[in-house]
Amino acid sequence: MVILKKMNKKILAALALFFVCSAFIIMIVNLLRFAQPQPHSVEKLSVLKSGGSAVLRAEYFTHADAEPFVQKHSVKYIIPGDIKLILEQRKNVRQDLPNFFDDEDAETLAKKIADAMSVEELLAQCFMFGWAGQNPNERVGAWVESGLGNLKIFGWNTADSKKLSQAILQLQTRALHSRFSIPLFVATDQEGGRVRHVKGLTTETPSALACGASALPRDAFFSGYYIGCELAAIGINLNFAPTVDLYSNLNSTVIASRSFGDNPHSAARLSTAFSNGLLAAGVLSTAKHFPGHGDTGLDSHGRLPRIDISREVFYSRELEPFRAQIENNVPFIMSGHLNFPQFMKPNEPATFSYDMITRMLRDELGFSGLIVTDDMMMLSALNYAGNFSRAVTLALQAGNNIIESSSTPSLQDLVWRENISLMKLDVKFFNIVKSSAERIIKKKLQYFKSESHVEILPKPVELHNKFPIAGADNFFQSFAGRSVTLLHLNNQSDAKNTFQKISRDEKVLLVGDYQNLFRLAKNFFKNADTVWTDDVFSRAYNYDKIIFCVYDAHSAEVLQSLQVRFPKKHYIIISVLSPVFLKGLHAETALAVYSYSDFSFKAALACLCGDFVPQGILPLANGAFGDVVHKRN
Repeated sequence: MVILKKMNKKILAALALFFVCSAFIIMIVNLLRFAQPQPHSVEKLSVLKSGGSAVLRAEYFTHADAEPFVQKHSVKYIIPGDIKLILEQRKNVRQDLPNFFDDEDAETLAKKIADAMSVEELLAQCFMFGWAGQNPNERVGAWVESGLGNLKIFGWNTADSKKLSQAILQLQTRALHSRFSIPLFVATDQEGGRVRHVKGLTTETPSALACGASALPRDAFFSGYYIGCELAAIGINLNFAPTVDLYSNLNSTVIASRSFGDNPHSAARLSTAFSNGLLAAGVLSTAKHFPGHGDTGLDSHGRLPRIDISREVFYSRELEPFRAQIENNVPFIMSGHLNFPQFMKPNEPATFSYDMITRMLRDELGFSGLIVTDDMMMLSALNYAGNFSRAVTLALQAGNNIIESSSTPSLQDLVWRENISLMKLDVKFFNIVKSSAERIIKKKLQYFKSESHVEILPKPVELHNKFPIAGADNFFQSFAGRSVTLLHLNNQSDAKNTFQKISRDEKVLLVGDYQNLFRLAKNFFKNADTVWTDDVFSRAYNYDKIIFCVYDAHSAEVLQSLQVRFPKKHYIIISVLSPVFLKGLHAETALAVYSYSDFSFKAALACLCGDFVPQGILPLANGAFGDVVHKRN
């Protein structure tokens, strides 16, 4: 018996030691997991299993501002082996020319290269072009060999991620074979949410407005970080995100869910965290669209928006997110084709305004990074300038450094010949172009020779081993859960009765236009039937409870008509993208999820099942369409 007691004590001691060691190992793993650069925020998370998916619920939140991200530079830059091989293979290049990979400080080397460039090479460094289709054509290849400084990746290039990565590899290789071996900035628009130009293997994620709803810099940071990791794997080093425009005008369709909300301070804090996430992944970020595209219902792709606000409102509202980005050392700012008639010349887009780009953005706000235009093929720019060639001239004279165009001209086009001629005739214009080219080269030297940058030459053969990015899916699912917002619509007098849990066994009709919503619903409601929005009237009479997905004005109108025809049905609304369309509707429960990604739909469906309590905060103060039920302390 004594021996048995001693053995039991030894076993208990061993078990105690095992649990202590296990707890220590788990603590170390968690510390390592969150050791990546991030804003300091605290969350207590619990995992909730629902329909085969896991949704993380935030029990409490600590709001903290994001820390500025500082680009790190190597003490001694070592040329990668694949680039060194290309440099050794170059032929017919003068040995006395400076080279991008020479061992000199960025400022000195940038000046040497700019001084040695021809007028054609200087101007080419200031252009950003792309190509049509999956594979690059010879026209863009000729531009790269002539010294083109920058590439733009559009949605029509991105169906096959491996082919896109191969195209970037091919064009970067041609750039390294050019006279000065200057790599390309390769840009795209990957904001999260509905603006996702690079498709293929990349993740469809919740939107910036979802970041506004979670209100956590950590969520904005890791959104930028994981989006950046995906772009970096493909070879894209510059992202035209975040959108820091405020959602001031609820009629806006071009900004809407791309915004972090209508509060300047919140948008500044969250967009800065998103930028830091991109930078931590090695991808350069861009604050857009300066001076602010949020307070208009017009789309600058077509007509020129005229934002009729006072200078005082503009300084206290529109500029706050840009100031925060500048203080955080954002590397790029995109200028927008926008007019503010109370303090700008009539009908002049900000892109072409010396007062806005140089005097305000450069001199007054102190921005020292690169200024890139919005697409110069937009009608709001071309209608003012008259033609593409004149638009390029005006944009460079205003102080922009890089001219983006979704259309790639030939090397014999007027935009090339006329601006080259002007450089040769006008010393002032020559110096403007040369100064921009030198600034671009300096930034490239600082970036590509830093410790945190995207590889110049991507490795397409390794792409499928890099996707999906480790940890991304778990993060985006938990983030989507934190952003779910319970809305109290105007005609509901009792806010306490606006959330009704739905049984998984209940017979429901799910109405919408998203195939992924229909697919996912089967995992949550086994007796759910589905119908397209426009076909709902022939099916609704058989169901007592209807879950309706509202995503635009048309879907809201259909639901309103349905509620008139069947006023006694029990309605539940899932609002995707922007919740502004819910005005005039009624529902027992209305949830806003801000995107049509799988993550957002899973979060909405799990919430309706009662798996967690919605914690999101409506990121729009204007309560014309409804108020928030839940407010976080």
